[in-house]
Amino acid sequence: MKNFTKNIDTPAVLWLTGLSGAGKSTIAIGVQEQLLAAGNKVCILDGDELRRGLCSDLGFTDADRVENIRRAAEVARMMVNSGTLVIVALISPFRTDRLLAAKRIGESRFLEIHISTPLEVAEKRDVKGLYQKARAGQLKNFTGIDSPYEIPESPALTITTTDESAEQSVERVLSLLKNTSLFL
Repeated sequence: MKNFTKNIDTPAVLWLTGLSGAGKSTIAIGVQEQLLAAGNKVCILDGDELRRGLCSDLGFTDADRVENIRRAAEVARMMVNSGTLVIVALISPFRTDRLLAAKRIGESRFLEIHISTPLEVAEKRDVKGLYQKARAGQLKNFTGIDSPYEIPESPALTITTTDESAEQSVERVLSLLKNTSLFL
């Protein structure tokens, strides 16, 4: 992987959205490593981590998902305002919620990145057994099984993880950043 050498001039939010098991966290970590190595302030807000802490009181109903995204967007907005590039890695299944997050953060500082993976591939990658539990009726409102995922209509970037390696995906995100006005 090439080293990323640019410094962030205008902090922003990279909002990675996709099914559970799509590769959001893997890509987020790879991007973070490259940006940190170049001396940038960067933080990941990962859906699993948020659910264990800030959003531990929320379930997976539509209303709880809306609140989960609202909280993540609010934290991301505060971090961006403090000069940090934020990588949000959340399923965030509903377009409306992602649009509201972009408005809360500031649309010029929000880059939506769709991590596209077919459901059958995401299920095969599922080390936690969540899809199996959802199919067995043990998990309700699970995205892709009994709750919909709304594909972004015009993301800044779409990454199909079945077509490239994690390293290639990270490079594509870094290329997107290099081609925006966020850098010196």
